[in-house]
Amino acid sequence: MISISDLDFHFGARTLYDKASLHIKPKDKIGLIGLNGQGKSTLLRLLVGEYRPDGGSISMSKDVSLGFLNQDLLSYDSHEPILVVAMQAFEEALGLQKKIDEVLLEFETNYTDDLVDKLAALQERFEALGGYTMQARTEEILEGLGFTTEELQKPLKLFSGGWRMRVMLAKILLQQPSLLLLDEPTNHLDLPSIKWIETYLAGYEGAVIIVSHDREFLDNTTNMTVEVTGGKLVPYAGNYSFYQEEKALRDEIQQGAYDNQQAAIRQAERFIERFKAKASKAKQAQSRQKMLDKMDRIDSVAPEAAKVNFSFRFSVQPGRHILRMEHVTKKYGEKLIFRDTNVHIERGDKIALIGANGKGKSTLMRLVSGSEAPTAGTHQLGHNVIMAFYAQHQLESLNVDNEVLQEMVQAGSKRTEMELRTVLGSFLFTGDSVFKKIKVLSGGEKSRVALAKTLISEANFLLLDEPTNHLDMQSVNILIQALEQFEGTFLVISHDRYFVENVATKIWYIEDYQLKEYPGTYHEYEQWQEERAKEAKKLGLTAPAAPKAAPKPEPKADAPAKTPSPDQKKALKELAEVEKKIEEREKELADYEKLLADPQIYNNAAQLKDATLKFEQVKKELAQLNDRWEMLAEM
Repeated sequence: MISISDLDFHFGARTLYDKASLHIKPKDKIGLIGLNGQGKSTLLRLLVGEYRPDGGSISMSKDVSLGFLNQDLLSYDSHEPILVVAMQAFEEALGLQKKIDEVLLEFETNYTDDLVDKLAALQERFEALGGYTMQARTEEILEGLGFTTEELQKPLKLFSGGWRMRVMLAKILLQQPSLLLLDEPTNHLDLPSIKWIETYLAGYEGAVIIVSHDREFLDNTTNMTVEVTGGKLVPYAGNYSFYQEEKALRDEIQQGAYDNQQAAIRQAERFIERFKAKASKAKQAQSRQKMLDKMDRIDSVAPEAAKVNFSFRFSVQPGRHILRMEHVTKKYGEKLIFRDTNVHIERGDKIALIGANGKGKSTLMRLVSGSEAPTAGTHQLGHNVIMAFYAQHQLESLNVDNEVLQEMVQAGSKRTEMELRTVLGSFLFTGDSVFKKIKVLSGGEKSRVALAKTLISEANFLLLDEPTNHLDMQSVNILIQALEQFEGTFLVISHDRYFVENVATKIWYIEDYQLKEYPGTYHEYEQWQEERAKEAKKLGLTAPAAPKAAPKPEPKADAPAKTPSPDQKKALKELAEVEKKIEEREKELADYEKLLADPQIYNNAAQLKDATLKFEQVKKELAQLNDRWEMLAEM
């Protein structure tokens, strides 16, 4: 499908690819891995033609189509509803829909056989392109990615960058390109959406290349791993876990070969040095020198990933109780987030707060930090608790005129420059990059500086909101090691399951507007939830989950329920009648869609015309009924 041969590419004097080669087959699911800065995202841009190779070639079949999800799409803006934006994936079908509507309008005044033939051809192509199901498919993918049904009609511009990225992802998935290129797709997805897309990609018929630091996501979506290292593309015939095992085996073999070669080289060099001046042995010494000059040298295996070699410092030890929040209710206007919930954090707790976006995770973090007050309830911080809060909005507190190292020095930890450089090196700032001004850093680089500052603070209670975003796997490992050594208390929000599994001993989740706790690891929590869902299914129940919308306030115990007025009774009766009609029209519409999808109907012009006109009439009636239902429901 795609062949990369002897690829060379440079950024200025820096070589990213040197004679790199790779063959991508039609159903390959590739995880593209490597340290930040090695050229993973660059390779994707080379494939889509944004960059041109300096040498070698990238050749692909004429029928190959590419879909590229990248961070640049965050800036895309539109006043159109997100459903309309995502449906732009069906460009040809939408054009045909417009032409079909024009023909149907012309039918009213000019019914001819030629017009019937034209309509038949248009509808046949429209059906082949999935036109009759494109809206349903779009709704399914958008809702799978975390949007509610109500949000589908809201303009794109009302959503944050992360949610806009989900719309762009939906659009690309709907295009069904023969090669999907996904650059850090999980950065903007919550856990339910990540699991949804894992299932989607498992059944995807085309090829996929994924750049991600989420190793569990790679394990669940890829069947091949390609490591970008030393300017080469090194393939492994399995997912990320397979890569780790195979890589260790290859490294062991390579290191053994390197050690053997070095021993042979030292022996030859000793012989040359000893006998080069002796006439009887000079010829043999020269022969061995030529052998050394021609030898293909084996590289030593690169050292293991960096280890954390700095220690946390506490100026004071906190008491047993870190935080108590009692009977907390939180609302934004009429929108309920928490209702009569309690939050208890003890010294030494290692807590991960997980779940879908929009359920209140970041709100809870702000309530815990005290940066936001509850609508009702109490907040009490424990004795000697020193808190440090890392979140994306903390980037605003960085001094943009400081250099990276200067910013760390001014964090007030009294650490030596060598210690600060060590910490910065763990977060990808090495050499002269520590002298970069904050103002010239990318968003990801700024977030790494803010995270490094949080870790060197003397806080004994850390709040970390999505700390693994913008970190490569090596840096995620550094963060895991740091938190394992941290003797204080922390609360972390993360969608990276590997990270959560390795740092948390308690799992928090939000259900029915209250905070719930599972006292165990993430893996144990997942197993418990699976058993919980199975048990609920046996009993004919649905697994517990937070409702999509806040419930209406319950009447007070001492207040009798209000009796509906005559107008309200009438509205409720009509509402039930409209609901019944909607069900009937939806069934009719489905029948006509099935009829129009049958190729045989296009052989009978009269039947085709009748079915088409009735289909449009039912669709119009259904829209009117839905409008009436919404009006009645609000009364």
